[in-house]
Amino acid sequence: MFPQHGPGLKHERDIVLEPWQEVIAILERPESFLRGLIHSDGWRGINRVRGGNGSSYRYPQYQFSNRSDDIRQLFTLACDRIEIEWRRMNQWNIAVSKRQSVARLDEFIGPKS
Repeated sequence: MFPQHGPGLKHERDIVLEPWQEVIAILERPESFLRGLIHSDGWRGINRVRGGNGSSYRYPQYQFSNRSDDIRQLFTLACDRIEIEWRRMNQWNIAVSKRQSVARLDEFIGPKS
């Protein structure tokens, strides 16, 4: 029933939602799906940046990390569905840093429990 259950490591096998699961997770309830993904494999924190001239600034940011290409793609599809701007940080990490997108995620993510 759930694609994360099965033999072997998740990041070494296909993780594919059944059509009915995709309708619920991506089309009908992307906020709930993203909340679950962030609570399991993500975080919200403050990114601190120091400039070369001694200046610095801080801003809130969400990050999602997973070694499975399929799971990262499901995360970005759900973000795209509700117009959350994201960027790939590196091979396994996705960042949401734009002020408007962070504020939108803040509306429904809530603190990790």
